[in-house]
Amino acid sequence: MVLVMAAMAFVMFSGFWTDWLWYRSVGYSSVFSTTITARLGLFFVFGLGAGAAVGLNIHLAHRLRPPLGAMSVEQQSLDRYRLGIAPYRGRVLLAVSLLVGFVSGASASGEWSTWLSYVNAVPFGTRDPQFHKDVSFYVFDLPWYRFLLSFGFAVVLLCLLAAVVVHYLYGGLRISAPDARATSAATGHLSVLLGIFVSLKAVAYWLDRYGLAVNSSSFKATTGWTGLRYVDANAYLPAKTILFCIAIICALLFFATLWRRTWSLSVIGFGLMVLSAVLIGGLYPLIVQEFQVQPDEAAKEGPYIQRNINATRMAYGIDGTQVTDYPGTSGSTPGSMLRVDVGTTASIRLLDPNLVSLTFQQLQQMCSYYTFNSQLTVDRYPADGGKQGTQATQDTVVGLRELNIHGIPDSNWINDHFRYTHGYGIVAASGTSITDTGAPSFAESNLPPQGEFGSYQPRIYYGEKTTQWSIVGGSTKEIDYSTDNGEKSYTYVGKNGVSLANPLTRAAYAVQMNEPQLVYSGAISKRSRILYDRTPKERVESVAPWLTIDGDPYPAVVDGRIQWIVDGYTTTNNYPYSSRTTLSNTTADSLSGGSRSVLAQQNQVNYIRNSVKATVDAYDGTVKLYQWDTGDPVLKTWMKAYPGMILPRAAISPQLMQHLRYPEDLFKVERQMLTRYHVTNASAFYSGSEVWQVPDDPAKRNGVAVPPYYQSLKMPGQSAQEFSLTTTFTPNGRDNLSAYMAVDADATSPDYGTIKILKLPSSSTTLGPKQVQSKFNSDPPVANQINIWQKSDSEVEYGNLLTVPLDGGLLYAEPVYVRGAGVNYPLLKKVLVAYGDNTAFDDTLSQALDDVFSTPMSAPSTQQLPGAGRPQSANPVVKQALAAAQAAFNAGQQALKNGDWAAYGKAQSDLQVALERAENAEGMTKADQVDVASTMRPS
Repeated sequence: MVLVMAAMAFVMFSGFWTDWLWYRSVGYSSVFSTTITARLGLFFVFGLGAGAAVGLNIHLAHRLRPPLGAMSVEQQSLDRYRLGIAPYRGRVLLAVSLLVGFVSGASASGEWSTWLSYVNAVPFGTRDPQFHKDVSFYVFDLPWYRFLLSFGFAVVLLCLLAAVVVHYLYGGLRISAPDARATSAATGHLSVLLGIFVSLKAVAYWLDRYGLAVNSSSFKATTGWTGLRYVDANAYLPAKTILFCIAIICALLFFATLWRRTWSLSVIGFGLMVLSAVLIGGLYPLIVQEFQVQPDEAAKEGPYIQRNINATRMAYGIDGTQVTDYPGTSGSTPGSMLRVDVGTTASIRLLDPNLVSLTFQQLQQMCSYYTFNSQLTVDRYPADGGKQGTQATQDTVVGLRELNIHGIPDSNWINDHFRYTHGYGIVAASGTSITDTGAPSFAESNLPPQGEFGSYQPRIYYGEKTTQWSIVGGSTKEIDYSTDNGEKSYTYVGKNGVSLANPLTRAAYAVQMNEPQLVYSGAISKRSRILYDRTPKERVESVAPWLTIDGDPYPAVVDGRIQWIVDGYTTTNNYPYSSRTTLSNTTADSLSGGSRSVLAQQNQVNYIRNSVKATVDAYDGTVKLYQWDTGDPVLKTWMKAYPGMILPRAAISPQLMQHLRYPEDLFKVERQMLTRYHVTNASAFYSGSEVWQVPDDPAKRNGVAVPPYYQSLKMPGQSAQEFSLTTTFTPNGRDNLSAYMAVDADATSPDYGTIKILKLPSSSTTLGPKQVQSKFNSDPPVANQINIWQKSDSEVEYGNLLTVPLDGGLLYAEPVYVRGAGVNYPLLKKVLVAYGDNTAFDDTLSQALDDVFSTPMSAPSTQQLPGAGRPQSANPVVKQALAAAQAAFNAGQQALKNGDWAAYGKAQSDLQVALERAENAEGMTKADQVDVASTMRPS
């Protein structure tokens, strides 16, 4: 038992010790000490309080036991228990108190963040419209008061349970007794405990009044609706006040039992309180809702809807959204001029970072033990690498060559943890251009790195794929990469990582890593350091446990180092009147999942700010946190709790500032809220006539939202292109376009973070993303070419469907990637472009734009099948098949304009059949052609 206890103690110690060493190694030991101090303080204060309260009541119940007289049958059966406990009574009392104290303390220690935010609270400077309290009361104070209340309830119930058991055991309470079933002492004791319980219930009723401002309900199909409605303000609120008064009276009646020595009045009072809770707290609000609100709901709820709109827009930072009416159809500008305008309006990014990872892998992996993340990132770098001194930037797709532990040759303990320890080099390609073969045009590539980024530290010890611990800096040489002349070796010289020179430290890590060889391996020297918790999200979350971490950290070369840039959010679930959203659902799209998901401290939130920009050095793991939102009260509260850990915004270097961007997860939260809260008028919000939805990704078939896209474009009213994050909206239940949303994503821009929405007329039939994709798919040249690719065992993948506002209309551009037979990576082969009624399908973007804008913008109602003007085959079957295809194409276009989707679907089926007939007819004999042609009729 001694050995077992010692082993258990060492396991607990090893966890504490390794945590302390890790925090010290990253320079954030104050985070560990502050957090552990708060946890231990709460553990001891609340643990001792709960244990002492229960122990005192057990002792008091024993002291108030009656002298035993004539023994009834009931008392005789209990006597053996009393005799059995008597020799150990003190030990039992101590054991019960310690158990209650330990469990209660452990529960309370989990509220360390609630306590720290309560004692360091910073006011918001905004008051709620009902109770006129500062928002900080709801965000910081109310959660702490509710914890105290729930803890008080639990302790009083435990005391009551313990007192009842002891009183019964020692005769103070009797189940079968001819006279009084409770002694006066037991009655007084239990009455006081019940009085305290009811007093706490009175406090709960009082706090429930304020809780109405942060309670959620479902209203007008808005899940997560938060705040008081008419019935809350005019029924529930007065009901809570009345119940508070009744509970106070009931508690006084219980306390009066100390002198009256009878339960009668207190029981009657308690019964009246329960009845009042049912009638006043339950039935009365239902009557008000049914007979006052329902007959005139719009007028009654109007002021409360307006409160919710204002608070929600403020809490999500969308109150400054600029909404502009936009026609959705092109003006009278000639096509030739529009073709010129495209170049100045947008830098259309052909390279899809979510598709070309395999292409990077195939062309730039270099070694089997390197890999790229499945989703690369879009950043901005100088167009010429800065060599000509130009300030112009271009959209660039970037990925890191990270360590792939599954590709390590001859995997063993030394290779896995000592030799293959890091990735090597950044790979970047222009987002707007490709090579003649459809491959990325690399701006930085190869091993050792070559290109436009200049000299930088290329080794990547910390990355999204780096999940295994490594031991570096010792006598074992690490592998950089392989060359024709052998392996290039290296030894880590960074200062981060925990030293393994101390045998006790090695033993502690052997326990934590479940790796006994750490104790006795000769490969570990006094200079060896262990690296773990190596993903950027893990490291930032560990040093700032109060932050919610964006799901997409991205790398950038900053001041000669590869830095991971991580966006951190401060959130709360208690902003009054602001509707709630679920982060895991709101941030989900067709690309999210796994490592891409947001790391949330609270999954449900109703307030969010991108308050912190963090960096993690890819070489030595150094974490730096910068204050980004200087006005956020939640961040200021945590800066008071953890002084000195957040660097001022002014500390951000100019080169780092150039790579900071508007975070994608915050944008997705804001776009989801704007599907309803772009409406600022209560009556329009109530009618629900202007509700939007985020469209599904047209290139996928999983029914999940389309992701937002980074691209450089010029919104109407802007003088130059800005690096932006964009998305589209469609009306609720329909697929045509209702709005276009963009936010200035360039941190160096004075308009950074400004959300702009182009709102189309409600009667507009401008095609949405799904309809545009269907139009592309049904275009005969497109369908025919894709059919040819697929028949040759090639796989076709559509890239990001980018949308660009242009001259009142919307320009759509989509790259088409093909994986040829026997090739496991995609190459860009075609570009699809649509503007108005015109579409183009060409080898290059330039050709596609030329084709689109060379056609008159106002097309006739009956369109020609593309290619109809070219020389036709003499084959009669082909002629009739093409005639049928033309008829089906025209019918589909007319159905598309009419919004008749059933007719549109039938037309597409007829079109596909006709095209297949034309293709099959090429190999027929003359006789076969005549026979088949006689059976065919134009559709």
